[in-house]
Amino acid sequence: MNLMKSLIPAAAIVALPQMGLAQEAAATGEAAQHTQYIFTTLLFLMAGFLVFFMAAGFAMLEGGLVRSKNVAMQMIKNVALFSFAAIMYWLIGFNLMYPGDGWSITGWLGPFFSTTTLDAVGVAPADAALDYASVGSDFFFQLVFVAATASIVSGAVAERIKLWPFLIFVIVLTGIMYPISGSWKWGGGWLDAKGFSDFAGSTIVHSVGGWAALAGALILGPRIGKYKDDKVHPMPGSNLALATLGTFILWLGWFGFNGGSQLAMGTVGDVSDVSRIFANTNMAAASGSVAALILTQVLYRKPDLTMVLNGALAGLVSITAEPLAPTLFGALWIGAVGGIIVVFAVPMLDKFKIDDVVGAIPVHLFCGIWGTIAVIFYGDASLGSQLLGIVAYGVFTFVGALILWTILKSTVGIRVSEEDEINGLDMAELGMEAYPEFSKG
Repeated sequence: MNLMKSLIPAAAIVALPQMGLAQEAAATGEAAQHTQYIFTTLLFLMAGFLVFFMAAGFAMLEGGLVRSKNVAMQMIKNVALFSFAAIMYWLIGFNLMYPGDGWSITGWLGPFFSTTTLDAVGVAPADAALDYASVGSDFFFQLVFVAATASIVSGAVAERIKLWPFLIFVIVLTGIMYPISGSWKWGGGWLDAKGFSDFAGSTIVHSVGGWAALAGALILGPRIGKYKDDKVHPMPGSNLALATLGTFILWLGWFGFNGGSQLAMGTVGDVSDVSRIFANTNMAAASGSVAALILTQVLYRKPDLTMVLNGALAGLVSITAEPLAPTLFGALWIGAVGGIIVVFAVPMLDKFKIDDVVGAIPVHLFCGIWGTIAVIFYGDASLGSQLLGIVAYGVFTFVGALILWTILKSTVGIRVSEEDEINGLDMAELGMEAYPEFSKG
């Protein structure tokens, strides 16, 4: 008995370090969860404001590529479309796109009019989803993507569309069409189950915007004088320096676009992957611009700045579907193919008399399709699943946009009068000019 009494304290002394280690492990696990939550939230916020700055890039690019009499119109369209997109994505879009267990039709359609609720003020760790990120950061990051989709349409239909019919289209696109189709993959819907892969949105964002733009350009028709006597008459933009600035802003924003789509930054592996995405994204943009530069030199004997700018954007769109898995050489050739596509696609659209003012359709639609197919070279997706996704998004968006544009055309009208188009949309639609001193002498 005395022996047992003497052994009990000794056993307790031996057990104390083990108990301490267990408590430390529990604390370490909780701290790791806190760290993951904090850093992933930070990733969403930093990537989100980079993608938000792409709105300025689109505005500058479009403002530089339209004629001076239409610049103010492009500026107000870009500010208004982002603002409407923000409201509609809160009102309907976010929960429609990410329904969780709240599908109205499982895998196809989420809940309507389910507004987003943010985390409580000063939320306690015990009440937060510590294995992911704050609701506010997730909502904001997804919101800026939908605005980019609408900006793609803005440039393609520039210089002849009325302001309010365009904004009505934006409201439907950002509040309903984009979230529904986005839920099919990113919301865990039927395309996700089919194995379709689109890391950051070559199809889900860019080709969706491209399909909507194509439908709008077809219904609107070309600008007056663009195709006359079976010839293409170039209409040079007002400020190529501004367009170049816009391209660099978009290039910068794309690091958030693709890097943030890693959706996690709480581990060494996640941070390493984000850095890999940045490097591949940059390489694809560089190779796209170089490919366009060389090809226009060969074809036209002089480089074309607008093609080089769009070549960089084409490379960015092309790598967006899979910016993580490729090597730097892989990103180089994927981006270069995108730059080549743009150089040939722009004159091809002119042959069909499809007037795309800024080249949005070749960049975002054609290269979005290419980037989605290129996934098969480095990702786990099959060609069949990728083509299924391309067709599904194409049919849904193009047909839906075609119907919506047609309804708007037959009810409120979507195109300004011939006189207003000749005089410029700045004065006709807004009663002001971006460069008044140039026109008043």
